[in-house]
Amino acid sequence: MSLLPELRYPTVTELISSARALAAHRPQVCALRQVGVSRAGRPLHLLSLGHARRAVLVVAGAHSNEPAGGATLLAVAERVLRQRELRSDTSWHFLLCADPDGSRLHVTPAPRSLFEYHLGFYRPAGPEQPEWSPSLVPPDRLPPETRALTGVIDHLRPYLQVTLHGTDVGGSWIQLTKDVPGLAEPFAKSAAELNIPVETGASDAAGWPASGPGVHVMPAPGAGAAYPSMPDDARRCTWYHAHRYGGLTVVVEVPMWASDLVDDPAPHPAPAAAMRRLAGRLLRDTRAVERVVADARPGLRDRDDPLLRAARWSMDLVPGLAADWARTPPADNTRAYVGSVDAFGRRLPLRAAAMLLRVLRDTGDPAAPRLERLVAHWSDAFTVRFRARWVPLEHQVEHQSRTVVTAALHARERAG
Repeated sequence: MSLLPELRYPTVTELISSARALAAHRPQVCALRQVGVSRAGRPLHLLSLGHARRAVLVVAGAHSNEPAGGATLLAVAERVLRQRELRSDTSWHFLLCADPDGSRLHVTPAPRSLFEYHLGFYRPAGPEQPEWSPSLVPPDRLPPETRALTGVIDHLRPYLQVTLHGTDVGGSWIQLTKDVPGLAEPFAKSAAELNIPVETGASDAAGWPASGPGVHVMPAPGAGAAYPSMPDDARRCTWYHAHRYGGLTVVVEVPMWASDLVDDPAPHPAPAAAMRRLAGRLLRDTRAVERVVADARPGLRDRDDPLLRAARWSMDLVPGLAADWARTPPADNTRAYVGSVDAFGRRLPLRAAAMLLRVLRDTGDPAAPRLERLVAHWSDAFTVRFRARWVPLEHQVEHQSRTVVTAALHARERAG
């Protein structure tokens, strides 16, 4: 019997329960232990399969709004148990959820629409994200989740870390801290079999070299950033921590709703003009959110609330990012890239509005209905513009699982 819940993403409690059941059923192979606590005191658990020194670390739940990773993690653990050859000379370790506090606040385990997804949306401010905090705050201010994750890496010294991510609307893509030859072909084959588009021009990897469609290799330290205003730097996040021990990190992204607009390699007829239009819309949408917040009850801005902190952080990024898009030549001139930037530009104000809406609703603020109309309209417009179609959960999990195992096998050959 599968450990995966049907028709919805598993909660952290369910992940822990499933992992505990595995450890109890196969104690000679499996072990579950606590490796840290969150800021709120919630435990962080590591499930280990096998005893070999050569190690793979799989991380789920680094971003609370990207819930497929937990289901994928369980699916990979089941496969490793079934296929003895996967653990004959390799141990597998699964961090069940890197941010249990954030996962508690993101509350849409079975979204039926993009609007419903945003009604329960939460994604922490950058400095509070376990993987990204090292690029944004000094070492003495790192959150405990980050220290737990880097501590696991220091202990295991994995030849490969795989971190499971996702997107709301778009396609699937991979980010690598070092190239893994041979990974692009099976990745593309898996996506095609499951009718998942490959995001060939992902804005998250703007300007990065590609080793195949949708497979992006992070540039070396010192390379210029495509968006100079963005405060984070992938080369200083926890993805690079495995390099201390000769390892590398693979980031596997999978969409909840698919869009073929991010899989079109044809040249865009006017990419610079399109980028300027997208920059203008990003500013207008963000100002619309700010106007509603300005009309809310006094004291809202002074509340210490994770939803407010996250919304403010997102909106503070907008002026610089819009300027980057308007002034800087596009990092990629394809329709796929412009489509990916279009999606990114819709997400920032929509996510900020969604998190602020939750705060206004909780406080009974009369400005809440205005903000809800924005969230509903933008969610619908996003869906229509990108012709978004739901990717069945089992397909999200299967594609991500295949990619994890394939990456482990190819990276093992690379490591020797």
